[in-house]
Amino acid sequence: MASNQTTTQQESKFTLPMNDLEHQQVNLGQQEVDDEKEFDYSKRSQWLRAAVLGANDGLVSTASLMMGVGAVKKDIKVMILTGFAGLVAGACSMAIGEFVSVYSQLDIEVAQMKREKRRNNANKIEGDEDEDEDEKESLPNPAQAAAASALAFSVGAMVPLLAASFIRDYKVRIGAVVAAVTIALMVFGWLGAVLGKAPALKSSARVLFGGWLAMAITYGLTKLIGSSGL
Repeated sequence: MASNQTTTQQESKFTLPMNDLEHQQVNLGQQEVDDEKEFDYSKRSQWLRAAVLGANDGLVSTASLMMGVGAVKKDIKVMILTGFAGLVAGACSMAIGEFVSVYSQLDIEVAQMKREKRRNNANKIEGDEDEDEDEKESLPNPAQAAAASALAFSVGAMVPLLAASFIRDYKVRIGAVVAAVTIALMVFGWLGAVLGKAPALKSSARVLFGGWLAMAITYGLTKLIGSSGL
């Protein structure tokens, strides 16, 4: 009888730490789930939208320009210069457009914050300084968005440029540009979906189809106009 009590006490000594350990693991797992739920992926939208759109625009527009010129001019130098001009012009345009757009959004949000602050003061409601700081940190950054757009556009535009730079044969060069752009479109679509927690397959397919369509239309229309002798 005494031995049974001793055995029971020993088992309870080992059971309690195991239960505590399991309880801690459950709490940690629940905390990770709660943290993931509390994380707002929309906070990424500001820079993610600018970066993904910039890269996709740089890739598609530069590749389409090169394909369009390549439809009537087989010279590699003309094709590369066209792509480089598209890179510089597009990066500047994206940066300026994004800066103006985000700055307008910033003005609207700042004006709204001022109206709310005046209303709170009129109603003698004491505002929380921590909340004010959080609101200021959540405001959009025009310079950040502009820089992200210009940089992403340049990165995207470099893909068709590098693909065509070292290939002299015309048909092989066109095929290399299409292949490189196809891979880059799939990567950009997948990356945007992963960072934004969106369906990767659907996002990649949508971006890929749009890029192919833009290149096909540009190549076809330029070839048609060039062959008509205009």
